[in-house]
Amino acid sequence: MREGFLLDPDVAYFNHGGYGACPREVFDEYQRWQRELERQPTELLSRRFGESLHAARAALAAFVGASVDDVVFAPNATSALNAVIRSLRIRPEEEILTTKHEYGAILRTLGFIRANVVLVEPEELIANIGIRTRAVVVSHITSPTALVLPVEDVCAAARRAGVLSIVDGAHVPGHIPLDVEAVGADVYAGNCHKWLSAPKGSGFLWARPEHQDWIEPLVISWGYHEDAGFAERHGWQGTRDPSAYLTVPKAIEVHGTLGLEKAARLADEAERRLSPLGLKPLRGVRAPFMRALVVRRGNALELARRLYDEHRVEVPVFDWEDTTLMRVSIGPYSDEADLERLVDAVRDTLTR
Repeated sequence: MREGFLLDPDVAYFNHGGYGACPREVFDEYQRWQRELERQPTELLSRRFGESLHAARAALAAFVGASVDDVVFAPNATSALNAVIRSLRIRPEEEILTTKHEYGAILRTLGFIRANVVLVEPEELIANIGIRTRAVVVSHITSPTALVLPVEDVCAAARRAGVLSIVDGAHVPGHIPLDVEAVGADVYAGNCHKWLSAPKGSGFLWARPEHQDWIEPLVISWGYHEDAGFAERHGWQGTRDPSAYLTVPKAIEVHGTLGLEKAARLADEAERRLSPLGLKPLRGVRAPFMRALVVRRGNALELARRLYDEHRVEVPVFDWEDTTLMRVSIGPYSDEADLERLVDAVRDTLTR
């Protein structure tokens, strides 16, 4: 499987959850679209853009359980959620309820709009929905802690309370089955470049029809006019390379051939093998292919640097909530030899 990806063969790569990695077939399709753009830029962008983008959106919509009219492409989930959060027009007396496990960039976006943010543990979300709560912002799979949260229950509780539910699904497409309609959120954002292994710069925003009018695109361009629908307003945002979006159907096709059961078994084995070295999992439902493990000793940045510089093992180590975490992502290309390198590298680094 490793030869089907473009990754450096000298590096044991355990950061698929950070940036993903393209299979060769997907990258070839990506470059085909880029060459087509350079061969006939006016033809693609002026005459074929709408039709080509609609076809790619239709493939994505079918994959995530959505109507094609309710989903639009975005460069990434962060951009998609920025459009939503910055459109809230929140009042001073209102609160945004979220968890301590959210992606840092989204917490900073909430700070940017000067929202009154209430931070709780995931299991405390429902009990803390109150009369001042304007919206609940929650991850489907948390980025720092790699936990699967019960977003269906949270969204149902928010709906009963008349509160907006916004779900960050950056780590979901290609990782766990997704049916955005069934999740019950008002707004859902996801990435295609992570676990779906599409090119970087491919994410999406989905919104229920009743919430589409108030969500403003980050860039106002020719698609923004009085009669424009959700897809048109968020579609054309100036001249940019749409190749990553147009490659998503190929990524979906290739993803279906990857046989990811092995990756889930390897993630379980990584957790088991690292535990005797003092790396313990957090409490909660673990993501199938990604595990966050508590590191009891050592400087986070220094540990990550040494693992890479001395052992050529790429794995993120970072500080979160006064805890040092190592987040191990198992990609479709990962194998037993990679895991052995990781375990040996961690043992060597922590004991010297």
